[in-house]
Amino acid sequence: MSKPIVAVVGRPNVGKSTFFNKMIGKRLAIVEDTPGVTRDRIYAETEWSGVEFALIDTGGIEPSSSDIILSKMREQAEIAIDMADVIVFMVDGRDGVTTADTEVADMLRRTGKKVILLVNKIDNPVNLPDTFYDFYELGIGTPIPVSAANKLNFGDVLDEIVADLPKTSEMEEDDKINIAIIGKPNAGKSSLVNALIKENRVIVSPIAGTTRDSIDTPFTWNGEEYNLIDTAGIRRKSKVYEDIEKFSVVRAIAAIERSDVAVLMIDAVDGVTEQDKKIAGLAHEAGKGIVICVNKWDLIEKETNTMNKFRKKVQNELVFMTYAPIIFTSITENIRIEQVMTEARRVAENCRRRIPTGPLNSLIADAMMMKQPPADKGKRLKIYYVSQIGDRPPLFSFQVNKRELMHFSYARYLENRLRESFDFEGTSIKFVFREKKEKDQ
Repeated sequence: MSKPIVAVVGRPNVGKSTFFNKMIGKRLAIVEDTPGVTRDRIYAETEWSGVEFALIDTGGIEPSSSDIILSKMREQAEIAIDMADVIVFMVDGRDGVTTADTEVADMLRRTGKKVILLVNKIDNPVNLPDTFYDFYELGIGTPIPVSAANKLNFGDVLDEIVADLPKTSEMEEDDKINIAIIGKPNAGKSSLVNALIKENRVIVSPIAGTTRDSIDTPFTWNGEEYNLIDTAGIRRKSKVYEDIEKFSVVRAIAAIERSDVAVLMIDAVDGVTEQDKKIAGLAHEAGKGIVICVNKWDLIEKETNTMNKFRKKVQNELVFMTYAPIIFTSITENIRIEQVMTEARRVAENCRRRIPTGPLNSLIADAMMMKQPPADKGKRLKIYYVSQIGDRPPLFSFQVNKRELMHFSYARYLENRLRESFDFEGTSIKFVFREKKEKDQ
């Protein structure tokens, strides 16, 4: 299930990046007193009062600017607005209402979406400047005075945001399996989509970076409905020269977030690159099902055990996701194309797998008999009870005597025992450790 999205928009240099960083508790967006410094849209997940949502920071909107960079920032802010469930519109309380603010407000009203108006750089909410009341003229609603730098009124803002977000039960539950095709540029993503749907619906070009936005393609395979999400190739930041490609990275990240399974395309000629590792990490951290597709296999000279050696090399490079199945394909030669869908379907099922509590606790008890839990200063780890409390990815809650005694290596041992007993290939497994007094929520 994808999380609702909140986009932070406004003209340049009103404090959007500062607000974004304070909101998520990390300095992910560049903060600088130069208009237009945030040219990437940044995407992160956060929560308030138990409600999880994704936050998008945008480059500033200059509605009438002919400057190429500002115009690209405007285009990509519009993409963020299109994706958002709730829009946070930030203005500068010191500047008062500007022509650009009025034009952005007109654009936001036309979306028909919930817009929360924040008047930033208000350090004293008791003595509001006269310019504050001018923002009522924007017709967006009641402006909220905030100071992004000091987190003033953040609680009220967050309450307002989550009050208007769609609840999980209200968000569309699609029976279709969503498969995101991810990877660096020119790895064969669009070619794979075309091969699977057997028509050239997606533009294919040998020029890296042809696919700039995510493209959804519903189709039927073996009588079941799927949705293929062809994403723009994700480049290293040093290789991103055009602003529109920078924003395509975020669109790809958003595509991963709303997918059930991510198919990571790796160029067999290039092998696993640093950028492949970063892209794989995005899907892994998002807890998505993963299938690794090593494409252009027809271009590799074959010897005895070439495939097995290459598979081990991939697993060594992507050591954090050795659980992912690896398929060797050639889109141009039509080699193992159908196997991609077979594995994607199986991985999607594994992500949703539920283990009954009885067999689960028996397995963990046997594992503890085989290998004694770790101890520290004479106190040994005890596991009282285990239950599965979630899926996509599978999430297991361990009731223990002391969390600190659960060493990483022992948790990995327990994960391996789970994988040996049940088919979790293609999905990460998450553990939470709670001391006996705590309860599952």
